[in-house]
Amino acid sequence: MKIIILLIFKFIFLNFSSLLGSDYSHGIAMHGDLKYKEGFKKFDYADANAFKGGKIKLSSIGTFDNLNPYILKGVAAWQTTYLFETLMKSSFDEPFSQYGLIAEGIQVPKDRSWVKFKIRKEAKFSDGSKIKPEDVIFSFNMLISKGHPAYKSYYKQVDFVKKISSNEVKFFFKGEPNPELPLIIGYQLPIFSKDYWDGKDFSQTTLEPPLGSGPYLIENIKPGRSITLKKNPDYWGKNINVNIGRYNFNTIHTDYYRDETVAIEAFKSGAYDFKIENSSKNWATSYKFKAVEREQVITEEIKYFRPSGMQGFAFNIRKPIFENRNVRKALTYAFDFEWSNRNLFYNAYTRTKSFFDNSELSSQKLPSKAELKILNKYKERIPNEVFNTVYSPPNTEVEGNSLRNNLRIARRILKQEGWVIKNDLLTNQKTGQIFEFEILLRSQLFERIVLPMKRNLEKLGIKMRIRTVQDDSQYQKRLEEFDFDMVVTNYGSIISPGNEQRNYWGSLSADQPGSANIVGVKNPIIDEIIEDLISSKNRQELINYTRALDRILLFNYYLIPQFHIGHYRVAYWNKLSRPSNNPKYDLGFDFWWFDKEKEMKIGSIEAESNNEKKLNFSFMYFLILIFPFIILWRIRKNK
Repeated sequence: MKIIILLIFKFIFLNFSSLLGSDYSHGIAMHGDLKYKEGFKKFDYADANAFKGGKIKLSSIGTFDNLNPYILKGVAAWQTTYLFETLMKSSFDEPFSQYGLIAEGIQVPKDRSWVKFKIRKEAKFSDGSKIKPEDVIFSFNMLISKGHPAYKSYYKQVDFVKKISSNEVKFFFKGEPNPELPLIIGYQLPIFSKDYWDGKDFSQTTLEPPLGSGPYLIENIKPGRSITLKKNPDYWGKNINVNIGRYNFNTIHTDYYRDETVAIEAFKSGAYDFKIENSSKNWATSYKFKAVEREQVITEEIKYFRPSGMQGFAFNIRKPIFENRNVRKALTYAFDFEWSNRNLFYNAYTRTKSFFDNSELSSQKLPSKAELKILNKYKERIPNEVFNTVYSPPNTEVEGNSLRNNLRIARRILKQEGWVIKNDLLTNQKTGQIFEFEILLRSQLFERIVLPMKRNLEKLGIKMRIRTVQDDSQYQKRLEEFDFDMVVTNYGSIISPGNEQRNYWGSLSADQPGSANIVGVKNPIIDEIIEDLISSKNRQELINYTRALDRILLFNYYLIPQFHIGHYRVAYWNKLSRPSNNPKYDLGFDFWWFDKEKEMKIGSIEAESNNEKKLNFSFMYFLILIFPFIILWRIRKNK
């Protein structure tokens, strides 16, 4: 009898629990209210009059051998994400809000213990077939069973997914409240066609263009060399408000280059149209050519307001040599950022002092009362500096400081941990082990940054080998298998951190192949704080937990912080235009467009330049012709 009652109760709950929640909404915010009200026409940073058409040529460094970007195997062409749509779309001028795309509406109860989506009637795949709840359920199950392992971690709190009606699907959650989970499902779950994948192995690499529901189709590929996308003229979502002013190019062509130097020269010659520059040296020295002077090429620094994230030398603490926190701390004194900034970076960078630098999430003040309340729960189990010190990496420009002083501090710390100099090499007193390790790089550009630190480490008796792996697939494989001692990595950050922190620092991800937990952190305190951060009830609570996490990460010295800038450095041929209103938290390149008038001006400048070259050539040719007569005349005159 009890079993029958339970089954009846479960049936009622599954089919009528929606009565406990609110009506469908056009969007959802992580905290607070949505900026854009129901029925909004477009995002503020979109230009509804943007020209539709033209071709954009782009570049990418490396190679690719796979058109499925959602699995661990192979090296995927990132452009294939344009083939797939998600249930919701994020806005770029709010901390974390989403609006309907495939789903015209979203419904959640107050505790966000489930989420329901209502699928648009017009939503369809590029073959014309309708997107159904079965496709959403299939996509979820496929990703957690055969997709990249990160998806299984991301969606571990999803209990099950159920079709509610012909156009409604519902995700049920388990465990502690996770207010971010409805948003994660909304914008990070690509929707695949169940019928298309029937009989195909999703987990294997493929060079067959997969069926999607996005704005572009694959027109042509040359594996490892280039990929061309063509606008789908029948794209179902072109008139939806989140897409107004978006996806303006008819064709997106990307050439792959193995070397950054070659890529820059190709840009100068006009081989492609747009480039984001990540090297301060290149930005200072490589963009002083005729096309820039003539304004055929535009160079701009576009400010952003998102957290800078953390780029740094990451220790693999799975390796015994880096297990000790104080040893890691000592090595931070060997990176002389101030010298590098002057001599290598043209003073372009700011030293990074937080995993959430350039934002209110940064812990660059002493802990508030609310933060101390969080930290005091772990009083004897976290570094003392967390409570009374603001993290600041070693500096050689502060009065009284120098590299010599910093290395002296490092030597003292290492000695306290049992490392002493023997035969000019740092050696462990107990085991006799020599302190040596390898740093794995994927680009020769980073060698100039690493070499000065290598010299500084040698002064401590430490041997650091540099290995540069320019084969993308080989480098990626070593990273996925944690086969390295140290790497240069970048932890991206968003204005509303949450579940991605599990993948960065959570114990469960430390041994998961392909996870972003590069360092190998297994710290139960960090696990707890991440869970509390994810469960934050409001924005201020999220800020407090994020700052607490930031402090603990910094004072555990999991990596040596490097540097950041607060703007994008972009160079582009002056045939592109962009909206006058920049989004706060993203470059918003999908809202740029091809400008016919500008291209015509470039053509006239090129014509003038060619005429000038012809004139110069003609003059030189004239001089060459008359030169013998001038010589002959001079000889006769002298006689």
